[in-house]
Amino acid sequence: MGLVGLREEVRWLRGEYATSQRRACGLVEMAESSYRYQPRGDDEELRKRLVELAREKPRFGYRRLHVLLRRKGERVNHKRGYRVYREAGLMVRRKGRQRLRRGGPVRALLTAANQEWVLDFLHDAVESGRAIRVLSVVDAYTRECPVLEADTSFASRRVTRVLERIVEERGKPRALRCDNGPEFTSRHFLAWWVERQIELRHIESGRPMQNGHVESFHGRLREECLNLSWFRNLFDAREKIEPWRKEYNHERPHSSLGYQTPEEFARAAQGCGKDASHSPGDDGPPPSARETEGLNFVSAIARK
Repeated sequence: MGLVGLREEVRWLRGEYATSQRRACGLVEMAESSYRYQPRGDDEELRKRLVELAREKPRFGYRRLHVLLRRKGERVNHKRGYRVYREAGLMVRRKGRQRLRRGGPVRALLTAANQEWVLDFLHDAVESGRAIRVLSVVDAYTRECPVLEADTSFASRRVTRVLERIVEERGKPRALRCDNGPEFTSRHFLAWWVERQIELRHIESGRPMQNGHVESFHGRLREECLNLSWFRNLFDAREKIEPWRKEYNHERPHSSLGYQTPEEFARAAQGCGKDASHSPGDDGPPPSARETEGLNFVSAIARK
């Protein structure tokens, strides 16, 4: 409660119970000097000076106006100046910062394998302390992991070689979902998916939940393999990560698949007549005019 409210309480106590000023101020925990204080002087002159300065400098706030008053030799308490400044309605109205907003792409309902693959990297280290990276590729529909590639570094050409190997085994996907890392935004990678006529879906920066399938997969990989293993070197890491991948695909029950393994779920989906694979010769529906223009633009950049 402010000073004005406390004064009103003291006045009410004195009028209602005929108590002394000292007793009433003690009950509301207010100093008697504060209750007896009477404002000295009039704020009208200060108001006029502030209005004149604000007209000359319309983008100045109360702090700068207070400095201008002090430069002219007027000693005004900054709290008093702020109170009069607000009462006069001189507050500077600032527009909110315009931020770029990117609407996340609408997630299409997946009905078969090879409709969308999700890609990302996971980091770890070997006994010597050297960092290693693990490239994960997961089918978003069947949750199968066709590859876990471990190495000390990954260039975009290495990523496309891994994807080419998977395409030869499973057929090409209709879309790839990944983040905005340099491996997935290089000219080589852009030219590769243009040539393959695969849709590329980049998630928004700082929004890993838009690639939730691979984030969930990385959580299982971290808890069940990486945190439980000690890697002597890169080759030892590859020997331990690959068996876990096979176990994940063929033995580990997946809760979101009705506790089937990814392999069992993919086989059951294929048996139900779903298009479980996208054949290498099937290029999908023809691209629209806007997509064709974008593909031509990216191809031109890649050729430079």
